[in-house]
Parts: sequence; C-alpha cells; structure tokens
Amino acid sequence: MLLSAFGSLLQLLYLAMLVLAVVAFVFAATAREDAYRAADKKKKSFWLIILGIAVAVNLLIPMLFLQLAGVVASIVFMVDVRPALKEVSGGGGRRGGSSSDGPYGPYNGGR
Repeated sequence: MLLSAFGSLLQLLYLAMLVLAVVAFVFAATAREDAYRAADKKKKSFWLIILGIAVAVNLLIPMLFLQLAGVVASIVFMVDVRPALKEVSGGGGRRGGSSSDGPYGPYNGGR
C-alpha cells in the first residue's frame, strides 16, 4: 500500500515536470527572436533546443537524473529569461504609468 502511494506521488511529480517543460517550451517558441538579443540572453534556437530536449526526455526517457536536468533548464528559463523577454517586449507588468508612480498613484514629492 505504501509503495503504491509512493508510485502515485512519483507519477504526479513526473507529470508536473513534463507540464513545466511544455509550458516553458511554448513560452520560448512564442517570444520574438529580436527580444532574446535585446534582453542579452542566448538565442531563441538555443532555448528551443534545450527545452525541446527537456520535453522529449520527460516523455521518452524515464531517468530521473535527466528529467531533473530538464527541470533546471525550464526553471532557469521561467525565472530568468522569460521576465527579461517580457520587459524588453513591453509586457513588464506596467500598465501605462510613469516611473514616478507609486502603488496608489503618482508620487508628487509632497507638492
């Protein structure tokens, strides 16, 4: 009984790693090529190859060590590269305000 529960937990972990790799691959594929250069990151083809290998390893090769390497690549893309691409592409989370805007509106410096 305990072994089957552990097996179910591992299957969920494998599924989560696959979903993360697929989502990272889709985000890498939909970003513009010039955004990678503007953000001073590796080329789009580099990330597509790395993340494509991560997806393929998760689907075809059930070796945890290789899958963990793919998860590391996916996390690096999602945490480092994707925010830089969003910032360069104009989707950095700002909705039109200026640089002097605070969380509750413009900061006027006490005027």
